[in-house]
Amino acid sequence: MEFTTGARLEIRITPADVGKRVSVRRLTDATEKDARFTDAVGVLTSWDAGELRVTRRNGQVVRIPEAAVVAGKVVPAAPARRRGPAATAAELTRVAARGWPPVTAERLGEWTLRASDGFTSRANSVLPLGDPGLPLDAALARVTRWYGERGLPALVQVATGAPGTAEPLAAELDARGWTVQRTALVQVGELAPVADRGGAERVELSRTASAAWFSLYNRAAEPTPAARAVLEGGPSVWFATVPDPDGGPAAIGRCVVDGRWAGFAAVEVAPAHRRRGLATAVMAALAARALAEGASAAYLQVEPDNAPALSLYADLDFTTHHTYHYRHHPTT
Repeated sequence: MEFTTGARLEIRITPADVGKRVSVRRLTDATEKDARFTDAVGVLTSWDAGELRVTRRNGQVVRIPEAAVVAGKVVPAAPARRRGPAATAAELTRVAARGWPPVTAERLGEWTLRASDGFTSRANSVLPLGDPGLPLDAALARVTRWYGERGLPALVQVATGAPGTAEPLAAELDARGWTVQRTALVQVGELAPVADRGGAERVELSRTASAAWFSLYNRAAEPTPAARAVLEGGPSVWFATVPDPDGGPAAIGRCVVDGRWAGFAAVEVAPAHRRRGLATAVMAALAARALAEGASAAYLQVEPDNAPALSLYADLDFTTHHTYHYRHHPTT
């Protein structure tokens, strides 16, 4: 809780605090007998016309009538100390983008429009890393046309939950009716402890993804040209496979090495082979390869409701750095 029960409630924020991380307590409905307190913690992205908007870490925008606010204060922008390798959200976002390159890309100021025949949202969305060079409405109109010409929905990938991320853009898109489609956590960890885990001797590594590898990959069961271009793109890409004696892979994974960073993705285990340590073995083999190429830190993206993956990554000492979500144009 941001406010201790019994403590004096004070409103210690003003419109001048827009852009800062705040905690706001409000009454859900001051006119009802069952009104209760609820807290919203996030970036204060606007305070206009009697309404506050607080953008939470997951990208959700909370609209709060000014009259319902009973307490508010500025809170630290991030935990005082975060486990794992130090990095800014901008650095991680750029590294992750290089590790998952689109088939087609076009610059719009400091935004990048990406398209890959619909293979994954990451490779078919706008990556906004600054000013688009146009007023926002004009930029969004350009985005919508560009994706429409390619038969794709207009998506914008928006990072939140860390200093320097795009909460103001999330709030602007929310105000224009762009809805949240999906959320992911960006996690980081040290690479060496992952490589120290056992089982790597069971894993085969390759520079390309075989048809057998694709057969276990849940985002593209067939190696379409777009899927292969994205997956095999990147600075230094490795694919891991644990063979199944009965045919087909028992487990797979992918890693892209880019300077000090190793990015993990597509770690999958066939249902009949789960709970045998194969996912850990895949990551250990890929981590050892990345260490040999000079990497020292690791990142990955995981959906917040993927409990088995979150458990695996927590066991490997990964922690959440920030989040991102996709905003979907309301009419595409």
